[in-house]
Amino acid sequence: MVTIKDIAKLANVSHTTVSRALNDSPLIKPNTKKKILEIAAQLNYTPNFNAKSLVTQKSYTIGLFFTSISNGTSSSFFADAVTGVNAVINEDYNLFVRGIDDYEDFSTIHSKRFDGIILMSQSDADNSFIYHVLNQKIPLVVMNREINDQSIINILSNEHEGSCNAVNYLIENGHSNIAIIEGITGFQSSLERREGYLQALMENDIPIRKEYMVKGNYDLQSGYEAMENLLALENPPTAVFCSNDDMAVGALHAAFAKGLNVPKDISITGFDDIASAQYTNPPLTTVKKPVEKICKLGTEKLFEVIENNEHKGDKIFVETELVIRKSVSLVK
Repeated sequence: MVTIKDIAKLANVSHTTVSRALNDSPLIKPNTKKKILEIAAQLNYTPNFNAKSLVTQKSYTIGLFFTSISNGTSSSFFADAVTGVNAVINEDYNLFVRGIDDYEDFSTIHSKRFDGIILMSQSDADNSFIYHVLNQKIPLVVMNREINDQSIINILSNEHEGSCNAVNYLIENGHSNIAIIEGITGFQSSLERREGYLQALMENDIPIRKEYMVKGNYDLQSGYEAMENLLALENPPTAVFCSNDDMAVGALHAAFAKGLNVPKDISITGFDDIASAQYTNPPLTTVKKPVEKICKLGTEKLFEVIENNEHKGDKIFVETELVIRKSVSLVK
C-alpha cells in the first residue's frame, strides 16, 4: 500500500508537506502541490481515513437522523431529505442515516463518531436526542420542526400557512363541505396542517364538523381507508384536504373505487408535492414543501459550524407554495 512517506521520498519533500498538499493547504506553493498531486495520482494513492482521523480528530461522518424511518416517514420525504444532504457533502465524508427509534440509548452517539448531526425532527419526542447531542458538543442542525431554543440552528417550512392556503383555495372554488385526512398523532407536521385547515374554515365562517376530521397515518393505505369512511357519511364532503400526498393518492384510489370522478364529483388536495404528484390521474393540486431545499440549506449551515468551530443559533423559514393542477374543480 502506498503511503505519504512514499510520495514524500519521490517528491523530495517532508511527509508534512505531502499531507498539507493532499489536504489542499494554502501554505503549500502551487508548483509543489501540483508535483505532489501528480505523483500521488501515478501511484494510485488512497488516503487512510483512520490515520487521517487520528491526526485531525475528525470522524469524517455526518449523521442524518429521522424521528423514525419505518413509522410515518414516506419514501418520497426520505429520498428528498437524503438527496438534499448528499448534494452538499463532499467525497471526504460518509453519510450515516438512522431513525432515533432504533436506539435504546444514545451512548454510541458521541463527538468521536460524528463531526455533525442533521435531524429531520417530526415529534417533540426527539427532544431527549437533541439535548444528548448538544451535551456531547456535536454540531447540530434541526429541520422540519420548530424548536424553542435560540442556541439551535432550526430550519423549517411554514406548514400552518401552507395548509391554510390549500383549504382557502378549496373555499375559493365554492366548497364548504371540506374534510381533512390528518397525519400521525404526535407529529408536529400533523398538528400544524390541522391547525391551518381549522384556521381557513374559521376565517371563512364555515362550521367545523368533527365527522369531517379523520385520522391517517401518512401512508397510502390510511388515505384510502379514511376516504372510504368520508364517502360513507350521510352527507359526504365535496372536497378533502389530505395532510400529505401519499394519503391523497390513497384517497384518489378510494374515490375511483366508488365510481366517483375526481374532481367532478369530489376535489382532493395534498401536501408535500412529491415527484409523482404531477403524474397522478388527475394531476394532484398540492402544497410544495421544499424538503430537498431545506436539507441542502441545513447541511450548508452545519458545515459552517464544523469549519468555523463556532455555533450560533438561527431560525430560518423556507416558504411553501400552492401548486395548482387538476384535482380541484369549481362547485356548480
